[in-house]
Amino acid sequence: MEFKINRNTFLDGIQKTLGIVEKKTTMPILNNVLLKTDHNKLKIIATDREISLISDYEADVAEKGEITLAAKKLHEMVREIQGETVHFTKSANNIVKVTSQRAVYKIPGLPADDFPAVADVQDLTFYNIAGQILKDLINKTSFAMAMDESRRNLNGVLLETVTDGSEYIWRMVATDGHRLAVAKALTADPCPEMTKGVIIPRKGLMEIKKIIDDNDIIGVGLHKNMFVVKTENTILKVNLVDGEYPDYKRVIPVEKGVSVMLDKESFLHALRRMNVVSSERYSGVILSFAAGKMTLNSTNLDVGEATEEIDIGFDGEDMDVGFNVNYVIDAISVISTDQVLLEVGVGLKPTIVRPAEGDQYLCIVMPLKI
Repeated sequence: MEFKINRNTFLDGIQKTLGIVEKKTTMPILNNVLLKTDHNKLKIIATDREISLISDYEADVAEKGEITLAAKKLHEMVREIQGETVHFTKSANNIVKVTSQRAVYKIPGLPADDFPAVADVQDLTFYNIAGQILKDLINKTSFAMAMDESRRNLNGVLLETVTDGSEYIWRMVATDGHRLAVAKALTADPCPEMTKGVIIPRKGLMEIKKIIDDNDIIGVGLHKNMFVVKTENTILKVNLVDGEYPDYKRVIPVEKGVSVMLDKESFLHALRRMNVVSSERYSGVILSFAAGKMTLNSTNLDVGEATEEIDIGFDGEDMDVGFNVNYVIDAISVISTDQVLLEVGVGLKPTIVRPAEGDQYLCIVMPLKI
């Protein structure tokens, strides 16, 4: 096995695998990437048996072959190499030599026969979506995923497609039981296989986000309980969560709360200043609304107290509401408009955070008892 490849191309290909390869596993070969050469193409493959990645890159192949190598070490070697081209050769005893300019590495590999089979997806129907749209849906919902491993159906996002007249809507939902984030986007291509929704697990979702280029149109499809994403030179397959997602629509309040319009940046920075006195034991903030102003207060016996006042256009009845400050920061950070709208629930009813304009995103945050 022997080939030459552009150093930056090779580095990019290996880097895409680092989040997939298993760090702690009873199968050491899952720490490796599989390299295969054929017809001036280098194929880089990684899997943890739940997520699989296959990438193709142009290479100058002198001799076909295949080998598996430790992904992390190979990445470190190529990253530190200086030179435009990497020369890669494998000897009969599975010792690999990686050369660029005067730098030479020799590392042992494991036979490709020991690597789990990762099949290319054949005859799969892909539905197109702009990379920027899919990444935006992930950014606006992923923060609300549950961290509790015992609730597998909440350790990911729900992705569903809806046909609304002549428009096709892709909707992504995440919740951890304390907050709910919903984002949607109009697309030109429907995906009828996802009308009932699929649950994409946390790790797979993060890997999808890594391979997406904002400027690309990517393909999305379903194959044997796997969510498949196809970019220009990469196919990523993610095993879906086998479970029912809760009926999130029941959580969205029917009764509208008290509307408060706020400047996003001023509110966000004030919340971050409140967060300075937070700790693992307590991360609450109390928002007090009065005519023309809002007061933020966070008191933590272990750290101290923070208070700030913001001028707002509010003329309703005085009210106080408490939240986990991090939940509100997460909900507001992903909004792109200058103004945000809070629909504050009275008593212990949930509050809705949304942009001042449009209905592409909302986040429901449950209040804290004051």
